[in-house]
Order: sequence, then C-alpha cells, then structure tokens
Amino acid sequence: MKKERLFIRISKTQIESCFFYSFLIECVCEGCPAFVVALTEHKAFFHRGMGRGFGPGIPAKIMNTAEAMPLWNKRGLITAMKQAVNKASAAPAGETLQTKRMHPFVKKMKRDWQLHLLILIPVVYKIIFSYVPMYGAQIAFRSYSVRGGIWGSEWVGLKWFIRFLGMPDFWNIVGNTFTLSFYSLCVSFPLPIFMALLINVMRNQMFKKTIQTISYIPHFISTVVMVAILNQVFSPVSGLYGYFFRLFGGEGYPTDIRANPDAFPHMYIWSGVWQQLGWNTIIYLASLSAVPNELHEAAEIDGASRWKRVIHVDLPTILPTCGILLIMRCGNLISVGFEKTFLMQNSLNLSKSEVISTYVYKKGLRGTGADQSYGSAVNLLENIINCIMLLSVNKIAKIVSHDEVALL
Repeated sequence: MKKERLFIRISKTQIESCFFYSFLIECVCEGCPAFVVALTEHKAFFHRGMGRGFGPGIPAKIMNTAEAMPLWNKRGLITAMKQAVNKASAAPAGETLQTKRMHPFVKKMKRDWQLHLLILIPVVYKIIFSYVPMYGAQIAFRSYSVRGGIWGSEWVGLKWFIRFLGMPDFWNIVGNTFTLSFYSLCVSFPLPIFMALLINVMRNQMFKKTIQTISYIPHFISTVVMVAILNQVFSPVSGLYGYFFRLFGGEGYPTDIRANPDAFPHMYIWSGVWQQLGWNTIIYLASLSAVPNELHEAAEIDGASRWKRVIHVDLPTILPTCGILLIMRCGNLISVGFEKTFLMQNSLNLSKSEVISTYVYKKGLRGTGADQSYGSAVNLLENIINCIMLLSVNKIAKIVSHDEVALL
C-alpha cells in the first residue's frame, strides 16, 4: 500500500523566538502508539527511528505506513502539532517550554491503576503482618522482660542459640522434624502429579467430575475435626479399628495404635495425603489444560499409545510447574505444621511426635515460666535453615534446568 506523507512546516523564527530547547508531542489514536516527534536543540528527529533528522527551517516529514498503523488519525496529528507550535510561539521571551516524557513506570501505573489498587490490599497485609513483626525478632538476642520491653532488655547475643544446640533432646527434636518433612515430601509431592495425569486421561466427564469433587472435599475439613476423625477411627474401644479387630476373631481390645511412637509418622503423613491429595492436583490440571491438542494428534499419528503420550507430551508440560512447587516446598521443609502435630501428640508417642514447632510453643508460650527469648531464638533458627534450603534448592534447579526453572 502506498505510503502517505504529511508536511508540517515549523519555521526557524517560531522556534528561536520562544528560546526553548525541546518539547515532546505524543499522539495516541484509538490505542495505537503514534510517532513521537521531538525538537531538541533545533533538531527535529523521529523518536522511533521511522525517519531522519532535519534542521530548523526544513519541514519535519512525518511518514505513516498504512500497513503498520491502519488506525492512524492524520488529522489528530496535525491538530496536536499545530497546538504545540502555537503554544511555543505564544510563550514569553526567555521562557523555556518543556514537556518531559513520562517515565514508563508512571505511565503503567496510570494506565493500569485498577490492577495496582487491587494488589495493594495483599501487599499492605503482607507488610503489616509479615515485615513489621520482624522488628520484634531481636528478642532472640536479648533476655526479654515485659517490664523492660524490647529495647530495655539485656543483650545476650547468641546465648539462646547455644543453649538450644547443646540441649540433650536437640538431635531427637531435629531428627523428628526432618523425618516428618522428608517423609511428607517424598509421599505427598509426587502423588498429586500422578493423580492429575490419571484424571486428565479420563474420557468419561461425569466420572471425572465425580472423582474430583470427592477428592476435593477433605481439604475443607479443619485440622481439629480431622484429628477428631482419626481418634474415632483408630479408637480400640469404639472405633473402626477395634471393630474390625473383633470382627476378624480378635479377643478383647487391640493395642492402641495412637500410643505407638512408630505409628505416629505414618498416621500423620497419610492422613495429610488423604486430606490434601485432590486439592493439590488443581494446579497440575490447570497446566495440563494448556497442552495443545495438535501435539496429541501428531503423537497419535506417529503411533504413540496413550501411556506414551502421557510420558512424552503431558509430563514435560507440567515439569516447570513441578519444579517451581518443589522449590517452594523446600522453603518450608522443616516447618512441620504445629496444629496437627500438637493435637495428635500424647505422652506415649512424644519420642516421635516432638518437633521444633511444638517445642517452641511449650518453651516460649505455654505456662508461667515461658521464655519468649528462647522460643524466638529456636524459631528464628528454624527460619534461617528454611531460607538456606530454599536458596540452595533454587540454585540447584537453576543449574540443572539451565535457568528455565527458578524463583530468583
């Protein structure tokens, strides 16, 4: 299509009479970015490289290609240019007329202010409840007292950290924490991926929706109710555990499995898998929905079976998502959930159920002899280990995936 040219004469007298060095004209017509014509130090040039520079007194040629910008309004450009020249000519002598170009960040803020306003709420929430409380983390290095306050308490340095590391039960508590964490990671992380792949290959939509609904429901059960269900099911007197024991020929009551320390990790992990398995498949199913049908059709034409298509088409699609979730999971690896652990804990299984989170509660908050400084030091040490593991796993994933899977 033939290019159209517009000529706007800007005389040397008009420029020099107002003693200005630059002014910027941006024309935007129906959402299409226009040319930006800048006159800087008596030189007219095109900001986007669509033309060449011309000296004062020579017409500034503004070229418009119809193929590239079909919505370009030439009349609007002429009007904007004339208004700018008239404004420059009317400026008093010695006054400089400058129209600075808006910073890209400010421009985006003005353009998408609704989205920024929407995200402002969680940002403010995060600042108030996550960053502001960091001010009080210094009590981990002080002998905190309510009367003295944070700044009035004595500075003791690493005293509480050394005390925790030298404690006789240190290795037992840390070992229990890592056992539950790695056990949970090895079981509850791959199972949702496997289930999502199975749900994705189901052809009966009614059966597929039924399975998803049934698997999602346990997620909405609170932790307290969940532990109550476990106590009812595994009660040797009135629970299903005792009922089936007597049904298959057992006499009396079976051994209380809740009091067995070795059974605690299995009950804790597999009850969590049952509760969260369906819910954790949602993000993988969303990733699988983005797989183009053309890939499956091409693989089917090449003779690939359904299992081969799952391995070579579906699985590679969700691998980046799996990598990101694995990195985030490792960032909370030793932060074993306090509520469920504490509710399932009793004096008989304490050797396997005592973890860092429950120990911090007992030493730092419970009872009249609670030591807030000591509990804060132990919790801070836990967070430092989590941060180190997050950065380490992220670095390893970045190297292995050649910068394709990483958070930072």
